[in-house]
Amino acid sequence: MKKLLLLSNDVLLVFMLISCSGAGTTRTTNITAPYPPVSEPYYEIPRDLKDDYSRIETIERYRKYLDGIKIFIDPGHGGSDRKNKSIMGNIVEADVNLKVALYLKEFLEEAGIIVSMSRTEDETVELDARSTMANNSSADIFISIHHNASSTGGDFWTNYTSTFYHAREENDEYEPCERDIARYIQRDLSYVMGNPGGLISFDGTVSDYSIFPGDGFSVLRKTEIPAVLVECAFYTNRREEQRLAIDEFNRIQAWGIFRGIGKYFSAGVPSVELLQDESKLSGSELNLVLHLNDNNGINPKSVVVYFDAKEIEHQFDLESNKIFVDIYNVVKGEHIIHVVCANTNGNHSFPYRKKLLLQ
Repeated sequence: MKKLLLLSNDVLLVFMLISCSGAGTTRTTNITAPYPPVSEPYYEIPRDLKDDYSRIETIERYRKYLDGIKIFIDPGHGGSDRKNKSIMGNIVEADVNLKVALYLKEFLEEAGIIVSMSRTEDETVELDARSTMANNSSADIFISIHHNASSTGGDFWTNYTSTFYHAREENDEYEPCERDIARYIQRDLSYVMGNPGGLISFDGTVSDYSIFPGDGFSVLRKTEIPAVLVECAFYTNRREEQRLAIDEFNRIQAWGIFRGIGKYFSAGVPSVELLQDESKLSGSELNLVLHLNDNNGINPKSVVVYFDAKEIEHQFDLESNKIFVDIYNVVKGEHIIHVVCANTNGNHSFPYRKKLLLQ
């Protein structure tokens, strides 16, 4: 009797895979074992999302930190790019990316955030266009929303949540504020979904150089504002496939991202300002004064100054929050001053790379 039942499941699986492959399903060719049955999809609605009162109370708590902030949301794929599907064909990644993005847009706008999107429907948006749109949007941060897939055919068990930032600490392109944003989003998103962060990193945040060494993801590399990319879950996982098909669960995902954004901005983001008129710089010696500002206070040990991609000495006055930089034997032409600092909550400043023209 057990052998007959196993044979029946095999036949059923083959039938379903043939049907799905006709619709363009991927990652099914190596499956040789029955697709195990799963119980009813399980998830919990976060306490602060269970009713309108709790949701509004939470949103209002973050509003004073978020009101007027601009965020660009990029729902990955779409249009002609719809090949990423779950094993059984129930989930199209492009569609669930968009669902989560639209729910996130609602939450953000309730909190006073100005939202721009690369797409609001199933349409084709080229990779380069996504970054160009974000760079022209005057947004403060960029969030690209995706769902992951196992690279091994027949792997229906792998599942975790990851949030990517660009480059690594030793690279000039690396901006620590992007890792800060990734950490806040990752923590709350994985928590509300009940997913681990995977074993590729300690906290679930990952450099995109881990996937494409020295290059990273196009949308993170070419986007000039602080940018992260979220891989919410694996749509190839047999249990996650069921949950991702539920609108309420997509809304929970968006809520996790929203809470991460709210907590990030409530911790403060330091600002950097050059106090001189850079148009009047001349001679071979630069004497620069920059002002750092954050209501939580600046961590003096976090202040780093780069000149033309090389770290240089500086003096930081904690009382006035000013940086004093003296650079000698500077040749005429264009140079770049790059400053990084963090507040006492650990949040780093947005990218500050100022072009200086020495005449």
